[in-house]
Amino acid sequence: MTIRLLLADDQELIRTALAALLGLEEDFEVVASVGRGDEVADAVRAHRPDVALLDIEMPGLDGLAAAAVLAARAPRVRVVILTTFGRAGYLRRAMEAGAVRFVVKDAPAEALADAIRRVAAGERVVDPALAAATLAVGESPLTGRERDVLNVARGGAAVAEIASRLHLSEGTVRNYLSAAITKTATRNRMEAVRVADERGWL
Repeated sequence: MTIRLLLADDQELIRTALAALLGLEEDFEVVASVGRGDEVADAVRAHRPDVALLDIEMPGLDGLAAAAVLAARAPRVRVVILTTFGRAGYLRRAMEAGAVRFVVKDAPAEALADAIRRVAAGERVVDPALAAATLAVGESPLTGRERDVLNVARGGAAVAEIASRLHLSEGTVRNYLSAAITKTATRNRMEAVRVADERGWL
C-alpha cells in the first residue's frame, strides 16, 4: 500500500529535502507540500493524504494549531509533528492537538520513515525519554491569554504594543505579564518568555 504524504514546513529547502528523502521509499508518495500552517487544511482537502508531517513553527498557524484543525476536520489523516527541539511541553501540546507522533528533525532518516509507517498503521508512538521529561515538567500553568501575551512580548514589544495587538487594556496586559512571571518563577517578562519557551509552553 502506498502511503500518501503531505509536508508542511516554512523552509523550502527542508520541504524539498524531505520530499526527496521520503520519495526514495517505495511505499511513500509526497502528494502535497505547503509552507504555511493555514494552508494545511485546504491541501488535505485537495490531495487527501494519509499522513501529514507538520513543522511546529510556521506562519499562519503553527503545527500544533494546524494539527488541532485536522483533528476536527479530517480525523482520518494521521499527524506527525516535526520539530528542531524535543521539548517536553511540545509533546504534551502535540498529543492534545491530536498528533500521534513527535519526531525531532535531526532523527535518522530511517526513524522518520518508521514513524510514518507506524502512524499510517494506526499506532500512536511516543519516545520514552521525551514522555518521561514531559511528566517531569508537568502541565503548563499558563492560561491561553498569558501565553498570547508572552508570545507577543517575545520580540521585545512594550506593554502598549502588546495591548494594541491583542485588543486588551494596558492594565490587563500588565496583570497577565505579572501572572506569567509568577508562574514561571522568573524576575521579568523576558525571563518568563525564555523559561516558558524552553519548557514548550509557548
